[in-house]
This record gives sequence, C-alpha cells and structure tokens, in this order.
Amino acid sequence: MFDVLIIGGGVSGMSCALVLGSAKNKAFVADKKIGIFTHQKSSSLQEAIFYNAYGISPGKLGSELLTESTQDLETTYPHIAQIPNEKVIKVEGVFPSFTITTNKNTYQAKNIVVGIGSANTFDIEGLTQYIEPHKKALPEKQRIQLKNEDHKVADGIYVIGTLAGWRSQLAIAAGSGAAVATDILTLWNNGVQTHAHDSIR
Repeated sequence: MFDVLIIGGGVSGMSCALVLGSAKNKAFVADKKIGIFTHQKSSSLQEAIFYNAYGISPGKLGSELLTESTQDLETTYPHIAQIPNEKVIKVEGVFPSFTITTNKNTYQAKNIVVGIGSANTFDIEGLTQYIEPHKKALPEKQRIQLKNEDHKVADGIYVIGTLAGWRSQLAIAAGSGAAVATDILTLWNNGVQTHAHDSIR
C-alpha cells in the first residue's frame, strides 16, 4: 500500500515527488511509502526548449530535463519508487483505499496525484466524471481539466499541472506539483501547515 502514488513523470509530477522526497527526515514522513509512474512519452517537454525558465540554462532541451529528473530523483531520494513504462488505465475506490490498474499491474494507494497533461484524450476510467473544459486554454485547442478546488478533486485525489487548469508553463507546473506535495505533507502532519526546505545552514 502506497501512501501516495503520483501519476505522471512530467514537470508537475516530478516536482511533487522531489518535494515529498526532500521531507524524508521529518518524523511524520519516515514511514510513508511514495511512488511515481514515470511514463513520459506524452509529456509536452519532449518537444520543448527553454529560454525563459528560472534556474535552467538557456537552450536546455525539455527531453534532457525529463531524463535528468528521473536520474536525480533516483540518486537523491532512492526511497521513492519509480514505476517506468506503465500507463494507468483505471482508478477505483475511495479515500483511503484506491486501486490503481495499469497496462501491466495493479497497485494500492491511500492518495493519488494526477499530472498527465490536459489533452482531451484523457481516459483514466474512474476519473473521467471529473472532466470539464480547460478554463485557461484556447477553446480551439479543446484542452480539458479535472474539476478541483485548490488542486483537490475529491478526498485522496489531487490533480496538478495543466490538468488542474493551469497554463502550460514550466514554472507554473513545477509550482503546482510542489503545492500539492506540501498539502500532502500537511495532511501527514495531522493538519499542521508544513513544507520542506533544503538549507546549507
């Protein structure tokens, strides 16, 4: 049983995983099992190049970021389970007991975080009832989002990145993933507001 499973290995999903990983020394996180489906084939980063993203060298390819982010997560926070090459096709159950079915396996999780982009081909069974038109995309692009309030779709279900209704911008997606990570940390900390910082002090 995972305490949280993140669906999507793009910017928002990896950002969420990194923040959760960085909190590993907090007492209320020590026993938590965290996983991420790192399926990235449909990530918009595959065709991106960056000249306007804070902290990223101009000319950096998005495809390089995708590869480096999974490597960095493995090196820095190896306790987070990476599940590559699996596509989620169904989510069943309610908080705190979800069953996540992929094209290869079945997993159990108390919480799920969905960050797989806003294409109108979204077809995860058990989540399609939350689909609505994207509120910040051009109508002709026919983008969708999942109905949510401050990233929360329902108890135990969170949505991040463009699928949460945000614009397609690396900094926004990263912030969205980090925001949900801190919401989950707060949940684990019995509702006491919390976040995770790294420091040289």
